[in-house]
Amino acid sequence: MYLCALRLFVKSKQPTFDSIEMKTRLALFVGALCGLCLPKTAMAQERDDRATILNFKGIQYTSNDSLFYTNFRFRMQNRLGYNNVLDDADNGKFDARIRRLRMRIDGYIYTRKISYSIQLAFTRSDQDFDDTGVANIVRDAVVFYNFTDDFYISFGQNKLPGNRQRVNSSGQLQFADRSLVNGNFTIDRDFGLTLNLSKKIGEMPFNAKAAISTGEGRVASGTDDGLAYTGRVEFLPLGQFTNDGDYSEGDIERETTPKLSIGGGYSYNDRTTREGGQLGRYVKNPFTLKTSFVDAIFKYRGFAYQAEYMRRDVDNPFNIVDDRLNQVDGPEEEETYAYKGWGVNQQASYLLNKGYEVAARYTFVAPHEQIRHLEDQIDLVELGLTKYIKAHRLKFQINGNYMVKNGDFGNNRSKNSWGGMIQVELGI
Repeated sequence: MYLCALRLFVKSKQPTFDSIEMKTRLALFVGALCGLCLPKTAMAQERDDRATILNFKGIQYTSNDSLFYTNFRFRMQNRLGYNNVLDDADNGKFDARIRRLRMRIDGYIYTRKISYSIQLAFTRSDQDFDDTGVANIVRDAVVFYNFTDDFYISFGQNKLPGNRQRVNSSGQLQFADRSLVNGNFTIDRDFGLTLNLSKKIGEMPFNAKAAISTGEGRVASGTDDGLAYTGRVEFLPLGQFTNDGDYSEGDIERETTPKLSIGGGYSYNDRTTREGGQLGRYVKNPFTLKTSFVDAIFKYRGFAYQAEYMRRDVDNPFNIVDDRLNQVDGPEEEETYAYKGWGVNQQASYLLNKGYEVAARYTFVAPHEQIRHLEDQIDLVELGLTKYIKAHRLKFQINGNYMVKNGDFGNNRSKNSWGGMIQVELGI
């Protein structure tokens, strides 16, 4: 690309700066030089907690005065899945759909210190429609002010600094979906103010993040009296990962030296009006959710291992669905509850030759005794095979799973189930 730009520049027959053709060739040449001069961090993994203005991916535009830059990208996940509950009369269910179709726009205005990130979703499962009756296509709409490379703040709707697997983009996963631990306890996206700091203690890098947000998630039309307070800290005792590899699953970079990141945090969602805090149906009686999480990720020479523990506490998990906001018809009030309990997820993988990766995941979720009559204890074992063609931008995934409920691993239990999934991800 750089050689082509150089040739276009040299072959100009009339090197006058009044020529539109000449200006175009000069812009290409300068852009090529900028690409060559970018540091290694410019090719970092996609981050959901910061605008991508140095990766130079996707379709880009920079104004003539360089005071405006935008980067347009998209990605999609198409899948075919099957799930069968043992001894179930339905004889299994198929899942064939577009799981995610997203458009993302990042950039800066006037100065690189003021950047932005917009992410839109175009599939029903990405829009909170089933829980709220609102087809909300806006996932992210956030403005960043970068004081330095190590300290920035954000204002708007974006991911909270929660558990590691949630902070990672869904495009950087080595399985088709996040784990059940994340599914039951995640704090997801919210509208608010976030502070992000990256420094070193001696030679050890660390990241600290704190957020104050509405606590009602991304479809809230207004706020109540309670807010959500979230904090997260990460320590990297063995140094920085290559290309922000601690924000992606699998050791695609094949770290030449061992790398480890240990993180943890806490979220206090005061008087939320949704079942899961930022997710779920609206409820009539606000309750306070307290979520804690600890996680770690290790990578070395193609091997990757990560573990995650999450716990949610709430004094009284039971509530009533607010049918005015959830568009529920009928004279009877519907009872609901917040998921109270804890869970652990572990997964390990190894990157083989030619971009093939084998992975295994074990997930355990235990509901609190208050909701034990409504929720089953779950053990879930999953196996995965991924073919990376262009890292996480273009990959083929095959997953198989076996789910055990209430600790009985025998095949004669009608509640146990097995399934599989094939997914293709493509994006720029």
